[in-house]
Amino acid sequence: MSKVCQLFSGSSGNSILISSKGHNILVDIGVSAKRCENALNDIGVDPDSIDAVFVTHEHTDHSGGVRVFSSRHKVPVFASDACIEEMMLSGVLDEKVLCNTLDYHTELNGIEVMTFRQSHDSVDCLGYRFNLPDGRSVSVCTDTGYITDNAKEILPGTDLIFIESNHETSMVETGPYPYPLKKRILGPDGHLSNFACSEYIKELAENGTTRFVLSHLSRENNMPHIARQTALSALNAIGLMQDRDFRLYVSPPENDAGGIVL
Repeated sequence: MSKVCQLFSGSSGNSILISSKGHNILVDIGVSAKRCENALNDIGVDPDSIDAVFVTHEHTDHSGGVRVFSSRHKVPVFASDACIEEMMLSGVLDEKVLCNTLDYHTELNGIEVMTFRQSHDSVDCLGYRFNLPDGRSVSVCTDTGYITDNAKEILPGTDLIFIESNHETSMVETGPYPYPLKKRILGPDGHLSNFACSEYIKELAENGTTRFVLSHLSRENNMPHIARQTALSALNAIGLMQDRDFRLYVSPPENDAGGIVL
């Protein structure tokens, strides 16, 4: 049995737990180590049981707690070479942390890890697909301005995906953010809109994905019910019905519903 749980989601911090066959891994720790430990304990997972932390990119809402957590629990960190170098330079990592560079493919405790490049304004941003020992697969596709060709090669057939549904475009355009920030969010190196997310999950659904977790929602430029309805309408438009053909979740800023069993 495999289980996943989005511990934290959004610009205030991100972290995802993936558990399978007695092994636990985290994708990102963008909150303090203490908050991450508390969140794990709340769902019955011992922080000392974490086997690895996979970092998508160096922005603090994804990496802020990595150094302390990894040092405290002796957990290796995996990320791209450029990401590790940048985190070292900024002090997010130090020489006490066991760092491992990723390219395309690695295996850890029977979990096959595949990476793909994202389009984001960081030194290097990775998405991940985890092929688990029980035959299930879980993917993480957040922090990208659009779905890259590399992502489209790796993601089809994944059972569950954490996918960015960051903003409603009209809310960004009419909101109080300064123009340069609006341009960044809406640009090709920014974040995925509700509409862009909904268009791609139709492709995923047609290729076998049955569980969608809308993630990294903006508190200022989105609302959970808008993100959900946009995705739901897109899937309904291709003849799919919720709870029959797929399940749709929206991640809150902090986990309040436990995990999802695959």
